[in-house]
Amino acid sequence: MRQWAESIIKTLERGEALIWVSILASSGSTPRGAGARMLVFADGHSEGTIGGGAVEYAAQKQAKKLLEEKNSGAVGYSLKKDDVAGLGMVCGGDVKVYFQYLEGEGELPLFYRLQEICSKNEDSWLVRRFERDQVTAMALFDGEGLHFGDGISEHDLSGLMKAGAVYRVGEPSWYVEPVGRAGRVYVFGGGHVSQELVPVLAHIGFSVAVFEDRPEFARPELFGGGASEIFLGDFKEIGASVTLTEQDYVVIMTRGHQADFEVLSQVLKLPLSYIGCIGSRRKIEATKERLKAIGYPADAYDRVHSPIGLAIGAETPAEIAISIAGELIKYRAESV
Repeated sequence: MRQWAESIIKTLERGEALIWVSILASSGSTPRGAGARMLVFADGHSEGTIGGGAVEYAAQKQAKKLLEEKNSGAVGYSLKKDDVAGLGMVCGGDVKVYFQYLEGEGELPLFYRLQEICSKNEDSWLVRRFERDQVTAMALFDGEGLHFGDGISEHDLSGLMKAGAVYRVGEPSWYVEPVGRAGRVYVFGGGHVSQELVPVLAHIGFSVAVFEDRPEFARPELFGGGASEIFLGDFKEIGASVTLTEQDYVVIMTRGHQADFEVLSQVLKLPLSYIGCIGSRRKIEATKERLKAIGYPADAYDRVHSPIGLAIGAETPAEIAISIAGELIKYRAESV
């Protein structure tokens, strides 16, 4: 969302127009659902995707037409069984796509604020009010309350601020999509797998922090710009450097078993959203015994996702990073 906001800001600051394409609602087996977005620019290029294939191609053509007309509007695409075959697609269903024309400096304050809240570790939403299939107001809702949105009140948004995009039909209609979610991924250890994992997690919308006890592995450039913060501290006393909340994720992959255990024995005392630890089956059994030896109940380790990552036969650091990212995506989606 942050990169998307940056693209809109740069375009508007240059005095150029663009079309913001959004899937408001879908049914059936369509490639993408509500929340998918794409930007189409005056020079013809686009950023993002609403699913690819024939629908996206048709949407790009419609966006270019509306750019020329300086207009907004909604279009429904219906992919029934016969249509799917004719379009060369494997998915069928209905999608409602909205094309919002953006131009001028008047739009910038909202997107500046959107860019700012994308970097915060808190729940936040972007709100659009539709009247007769036209956006008549936009607002942002975050930890400080409601911003912008002439005529929009918090009462209007009752029941709409969910973990996924919500479209409520009526007059007016409302479309509310999450901008950010509270909860950060804390990666303990800055080795080769972490260096592959952190940029991937950042790219798929997680806020990521790295904790290391070795200065040479706590350098920002190692993580491809994906780490929002890097903590240099002692694995034996992580609480001296970071405060973990019940929305946070912990991924443990330090330089060795002892440091992994030191971190794990501390985080198991906290009501975290997710705990994952890299390691073999043999290491898991040994860790369980060590936890029992220091007073943890026999089922304490049941909270831990270990071996961390989806079982895809990953071997290299890059492959392991993908398997872990896949598990976190799955966990996040199932936590909605």
